Amino acid sequence: MKEITFITGNQNKADYLAKYLGLPIKHVKLDLDEIQSLDLKKIIGHKVRQAYEIIQGPVIVEDVSLEFKALGRLPGPLIKYFLEELSEEQICNLVNGNTREAIAKCMFGYFDGKDLQMFENGLGGKIPQTPAGENGFGFDRIFIPEGYSSTRAELNEEDDRKTYLKIKPFDKLKQFLQKNNE
Repeated sequence: MKEITFITGNQNKADYLAKYLGLPIKHVKLDLDEIQSLDLKKIIGHKVRQAYEIIQGPVIVEDVSLEFKALGRLPGPLIKYFLEELSEEQICNLVNGNTREAIAKCMFGYFDGKDLQMFENGLGGKIPQTPAGENGFGFDRIFIPEGYSSTRAELNEEDDRKTYLKIKPFDKLKQFLQKNNE
């Protein structure tokens, strides 16, 4: 099997992916150009090709999106920048007086120089009135998954794992890698 490199600055994320896939996954932190788009496919396509040019071997990249129904597809993949520029309270207030429905999405991209594959999952939910919880990272304090009354940052370990596995397309990626590395 060819060595696959997961591009992330988060060692825990890399360890979790390798464990879940049951495959040896190398991890490298790279500063990739972050194109501005609301389309995860465009972002992932750009990132995975750029990562391949640097690594010169099969790579996996990931990006996430949090779309507020009241704001169209915003903030979408730009959620990272919203969290850098606004407080979580301000972000929750963006939908005051409107529907609080939202969808969290994650996409993995794989590229080996020839074959480009993308795998996406999503989980519906809503934005709380105020941020809550001490666990998680990213937008976990401002996203209540469908079927729950608490934010992802408030969930117990079991429910956190269940919702994480719904957002992340691990199964799709794993099936593809197993099929193509037999």
